Amino acid sequence: MPHRPVPPSRSVAVGTNPERTRSHNRRVVLETVRQHGQLGRSDIAVLTRLTAQAVSNIVAELVEEGFLIELGRRRTARGQPPVEFAVNPDGGMTAGMEIAADHITTVLVDLAGRVRAQRIAPLADATVAGVQQLAATELAWVRQAAGLPERLLGCGVVMPGPFEIEGMSSVGTSPLPGWAGQDAAQLLAEALNTPVVIENDATAAAVGEHLHGLGRNLRHFCQIYFGAGLGLGVIIGGQPYRGAFGNAGEIGHIPVVAGGRLCACGGHGCLERYASVHALTETLREAGIVAAGPEEIVQLHRSGHPALTGWVAEAATLLAPVVAMLENLFDPETVILGGEMPDEVVDAMIAAMTPLPISVASRRGRSIPRVQRGATGRLTAALGAAALPLLDTMTPKLDRVSLAPESELSPG
Repeated sequence: MPHRPVPPSRSVAVGTNPERTRSHNRRVVLETVRQHGQLGRSDIAVLTRLTAQAVSNIVAELVEEGFLIELGRRRTARGQPPVEFAVNPDGGMTAGMEIAADHITTVLVDLAGRVRAQRIAPLADATVAGVQQLAATELAWVRQAAGLPERLLGCGVVMPGPFEIEGMSSVGTSPLPGWAGQDAAQLLAEALNTPVVIENDATAAAVGEHLHGLGRNLRHFCQIYFGAGLGLGVIIGGQPYRGAFGNAGEIGHIPVVAGGRLCACGGHGCLERYASVHALTETLREAGIVAAGPEEIVQLHRSGHPALTGWVAEAATLLAPVVAMLENLFDPETVILGGEMPDEVVDAMIAAMTPLPISVASRRGRSIPRVQRGATGRLTAALGAAALPLLDTMTPKLDRVSLAPESELSPG
């Protein structure tokens, strides 16, 4: 019976046969089935390089636990058709939550990666108690949506730091009063009554774009994220790059203007002081426009307000060489811009960057633009956050890119 080939551009999750790595093998099997949609046991064995018996045992466990479902036999030209399996969308849910200075975005995602519920609520009280209360209320609200599975595997959260924990930026001043120095994961886990994973907002946004947006068919890309400040998420080989301490991507604190504006990090002339939602809001305030939300910013853009058009021109001028720098550093397929900035303004910034400086990305015959606007909008970070518990459940913890040596694997 022929086996389905692995697409050459896709990394391969490889299992190991010793019993001590059983939890890893379960994740390998789940991830392999999720990537390919539906597979038979023999297909899974070939793709993961696990023995047929190991695959049979793991598949049986995952079906019993509700993570996989049996689809029936595949139609084949000859021979005994194999039974195929797929990830069970109703096998559980993961929540994703972005806690910003003025709102909380919450999404529920099923095991197949589909968004089943979403909600954005204003945050009036950003203290620890205020955030805990609203977060619990919002999670309860989205879980009450009809037809959703009851099993919640956990909640991924992104929020502005610092919190002095791995994965959060330690640069600048937290816009959430009373959170600095707190164990955010523990406090939110207590409020939500579910395991909580905290992630850098830009990294979570890149994961969200990779799973749900323009990055679905990309293996290597950079995402410039407009959140509380300006961050960078990097996807390399289909996986997020976090750095040694989880703080990779602090491009907002790259000095771009000599002797420029004072930044919360203590430096001067940092990029996010000129190219961020906060910088735009500050520019509009200086022009006498206060409390400009996303809708107001869009209207100002459509009317051609000089304060907004001037800001776009300055931000684009400073961002363009940074894009070229990222291209030279990471050689991505594309650079994506997204986050809290309204789509129309992002499009205007990208247009104003043209022509981009020459970099390794300056190739003839490109099929993908060097810079693009993301497709997931304001949900980007929350979608990435929802993937964190899903990745803990489904994604192998060992190296997923390099194939293990044959000597480490039993023939299968």
